[in-house]
Amino acid sequence: MEEPEGPRPSSDAANQLAAEDLTRLSQFELDDRIRLLQLEIARVESHRSRYSAQRSAAEALFAKKNED
Repeated sequence: MEEPEGPRPSSDAANQLAAEDLTRLSQFELDDRIRLLQLEIARVESHRSRYSAQRSAAEALFAKKNED
């Protein structure tokens, strides 16, 4: 399944985060925000890895069936 091309919808979380005004945040709040974003990146990367492994397993299974 391919990602749609073009700009993301305005309701996309990444666009909302990018549009937020950071000037009102303290250094401690910015540090906390960075930590939370790093945790979210790790969560998304883990999900992507699991998805990739499942897809590879499915492709191997169907390739094996097509060889028979």
